[in-house]
Amino acid sequence: MSEKQKTIRNSVSVTGHGLHTGEPVTITFCPAPENHWFKFQRMDVEGKPIIEADADLVVDTSRGTTLEKNGVRIHTTEHVLAALMGMDIDNCLIQVSGPEMPIMDGSSEKFIEALTQAGILHQEATREYFELQSNLSYEDPVKKVEMLAVPQDTYRITVMVDYNSDLLGTQHASMYNLSEFKTEIARCRTFVFLHELEMLLQHNLIKGGDLDNAIVLVDKEIAEEKINHLKKVFKKEHVEVKGRGVLNNTKLRFFNEPARHKLLDIVGDLALVGKHMKIHVLAARPGHAGNVAFAKKIKETIKKERMEKDVPKVDLSKPPVYTTMDIMKILPHRPPFLLVDKIMEISSEYVIGVKNVTMNEYWFQGHFPDEPVMPGVLLVEAMAQTGGILCLKLYPDPENYQTYFLKMNDVKFKQKVVPGDTCIFKLDLIEPVRRGLCHMLGRTYVNGKLVAEADMLAQLVKVRNVNSEKNKPQLA
Repeated sequence: MSEKQKTIRNSVSVTGHGLHTGEPVTITFCPAPENHWFKFQRMDVEGKPIIEADADLVVDTSRGTTLEKNGVRIHTTEHVLAALMGMDIDNCLIQVSGPEMPIMDGSSEKFIEALTQAGILHQEATREYFELQSNLSYEDPVKKVEMLAVPQDTYRITVMVDYNSDLLGTQHASMYNLSEFKTEIARCRTFVFLHELEMLLQHNLIKGGDLDNAIVLVDKEIAEEKINHLKKVFKKEHVEVKGRGVLNNTKLRFFNEPARHKLLDIVGDLALVGKHMKIHVLAARPGHAGNVAFAKKIKETIKKERMEKDVPKVDLSKPPVYTTMDIMKILPHRPPFLLVDKIMEISSEYVIGVKNVTMNEYWFQGHFPDEPVMPGVLLVEAMAQTGGILCLKLYPDPENYQTYFLKMNDVKFKQKVVPGDTCIFKLDLIEPVRRGLCHMLGRTYVNGKLVAEADMLAQLVKVRNVNSEKNKPQLA
């Protein structure tokens, strides 16, 4: 049984302070349409720009995961995204009153509570999972980060952290299913060693930092004067640590809370892949930089698999659906400007056409004659002609219509087309034809590789049928 996408039923807000800016900030989780995924909207910036939760938009991972689009940034996104993933949501718009997510208590718990209050709404669209076909690995030998994803029938994560610290030691944490996130992972707070905290304070960072929004680990005894300094910085009357341990003797929520928080960060950062996944991630000494790099690698794998899946399987030895002569009965084009040799498949939603490129093509006389390359504009024209056949065959009398292309967007050329190549053109309807407008995605393949693509919009216009008896000129 197919699983449906989910959004939240009602909008809900959370207010806190940014960890590094110290500024108050309110975020509002809003319902979003199908196939939207997660997007941030900076309500404090002119035009209220939107920044997608996309690994390709990450610009900084030094103190959290920062996204940027068109010069506008959103900081510390990982805990919010982890909450959305942990609630098994597909689509949500996060409106933000400032440049940074509120740190709250350093975990995802407050965001989980807000999303639970908002309620879950099931949508009509089917959720598509990324299911890994083979192992995928990432390694950073300098930081000793190792990440491995293996095929799995659910979303599972296993984490090991080791900071060469007698205090922290080696810790492990696991999430066997995403349903465990709310109770076993969401409450786990971020952690920092005291020497790291001192460095951040010296650089005038963590202005919104508080002993209540992080676990401060102390791996050696600290002097009284340093404790007094921390009291002033954090405006706390009681700051203490007995020997080595946790500053202010904060009670850990789990014995392995630091490792569980690292798992939380992985869930948030891998949300930047852009879809739910069925994989088992094994991570050793992970951090935001490695998480994001791994997310990008997963995105590339998804893109590659989608491209391979989209490559049309055409048996060129089979008789075509339409020969060249059949095509000329549908299209007004004629040689040498007819750029489709035959149509191999056609339905109400797509068409597949073929052109064999030879050295005898007229354009090779003047277009790079010493190194013949098919002009990109003619590849686009060939896709347009193939798409024209798809559009016209939607009508019972295609000979009475012409196809005029209104615009083409996202035109891309991936590889040269040269004599000897066989071009496979596949045109898919993006949406049903309405009011004579035909919106298509065109792609050209050679030897199973994508060489050109374009988003194309055409208009079908009825014209006079010059072949009909009633339209012939009358003799006096």
